[in-house]
Amino acid sequence: MPAVLTAVPSAAPGEMQLVHRALARDGDAFRTIIKTHNQRLYRIARGVVRNDSEAEDIVQEAYVKAFAHLDAFRGDSSLATWLSRIVINEALGRLRKRRRTVTMPENPQAEIIRFPLNPSDDPERTMAQRQILQLVEQATDSLPDVYRTVFVARVIEGLSIEETADLLGVRAQTVKTRLHRARALVRKALDDQIGPVLLDAFPFAGRRCERLTSAVMRRLGLES
Repeated sequence: MPAVLTAVPSAAPGEMQLVHRALARDGDAFRTIIKTHNQRLYRIARGVVRNDSEAEDIVQEAYVKAFAHLDAFRGDSSLATWLSRIVINEALGRLRKRRRTVTMPENPQAEIIRFPLNPSDDPERTMAQRQILQLVEQATDSLPDVYRTVFVARVIEGLSIEETADLLGVRAQTVKTRLHRARALVRKALDDQIGPVLLDAFPFAGRRCERLTSAVMRRLGLES
């Protein structure tokens, strides 16, 4: 039985203008399209293949294919959704090809989510953030493919149920079911590992500790 696709937002007028400029070989239009969608497309590809360099290659190939057939874009969906669908197809094709030749590593190096780390933060807090990030990435990477793609699209990229359904070519209810299962699996993986990380949670050391110590010392008249 064919999948029933739900409605998704169509392309905005500005997107269509950008596409028309690109069709006219406007270099700035191409650069704008690429820079606007790079992060989403990379994360989606990375969510499928779980390999950083291959994800970059997939996105490049997807752009080449998309731009070669840009005249086929009619604006029935947003440009982001149209590009994402091409990336998904390319990534799934690579995954099928890879499985015919090699066994996927159980613990590939993960870099799905870029946690907003502030270089000015205390080293202890930065380390704690990185530990939490690593656990989330590992939990996401450990999801079965059918759940991971939905999880990446909905949770990491923030696509709507309808957009995710359209992107993956499945029913909206299927997205909801898979997302529920994915969240449960991620939650369990984190529950199993979060204990040791919590020991380092809310660090109060480094500059924060030094700042408070100095303030108390000054109030006690022991430091100028």
